[in-house]
Amino acid sequence: MKVRKAVIPAAGLGTRFLPVTKSVPKEILPIVDKPTIQYIIEEIVASGIEDILIITGRNKDIIINHFDHVPELEFNLKMKGKEAELRMVENITNMANIFTVRQGEAKGLGHAVLCAKEFVGDEPFAVVLGDDIVYNEENPALKQMINVYDKYQASVIGVQAVPDDQVDKYGIVSGKSLSDYVYEVEDLVEKPPIDEAPSNLAILGRYIISPEIFEILEHTGRGAGGEIQLTDGLKKLARREKMVAYDFAGRRYDVGDKLGFLEATVEYGLRTPGLEDKFREYLKNLEL
Repeated sequence: MKVRKAVIPAAGLGTRFLPVTKSVPKEILPIVDKPTIQYIIEEIVASGIEDILIITGRNKDIIINHFDHVPELEFNLKMKGKEAELRMVENITNMANIFTVRQGEAKGLGHAVLCAKEFVGDEPFAVVLGDDIVYNEENPALKQMINVYDKYQASVIGVQAVPDDQVDKYGIVSGKSLSDYVYEVEDLVEKPPIDEAPSNLAILGRYIISPEIFEILEHTGRGAGGEIQLTDGLKKLARREKMVAYDFAGRRYDVGDKLGFLEATVEYGLRTPGLEDKFREYLKNLEL
């Protein structure tokens, strides 16, 4: 089966970005002039998927509003002859079929994915975390993973190698190499200490998952942090059917982290047409 649907879990509280996330969802924080979640959806669409479910929570309606029509804004732009701006706003609204469901209680990433059961049905689907941006202009990370899925017909976990002092912040994969950048998953461990980690291949916000995961998550108890962990569900799934990990190509930013957010802002600023030269000059001359 082809991968036709994507799920974006975006119900988290964003506590690493307090106090701003007290009232503004982290997924709406802008990188230059786009909210974070728009970069995510642009990657999904560029990978050939147009049906997208966003898992939201309380006070997250602003996320969906960003992708809705704003008649007064569109009328104002049209009357002022701002055709480029009007096309940009209309393109945001028309870029995909966007659906939403609320995660009533913050029970973890595994529970958030379980909320997508009715939307997904009985077919493989992508999961893209709402605070992980991957820059690869020529070959989107999710598209790379879809190609891997098409080849192996198995769930695919997106990974990259991380430094040893970062291992305990991620789910970690161990497995045997099948080909360049592809590994058959043998085990997954949630946030292990470095001396217990089976590798330094960290799970980084991109998944293509068999629908079998839903039955597993329905019977998965609370794990690390007292939450239903997606990693625990994937670990059980890997025992039932083949699963591969793919070391995707691209510059990944954890924009739910302050440093990662600043890195993304600077680097995307340096890629923005009409801004890059002045911004680069500003950075060269910056004195603090």
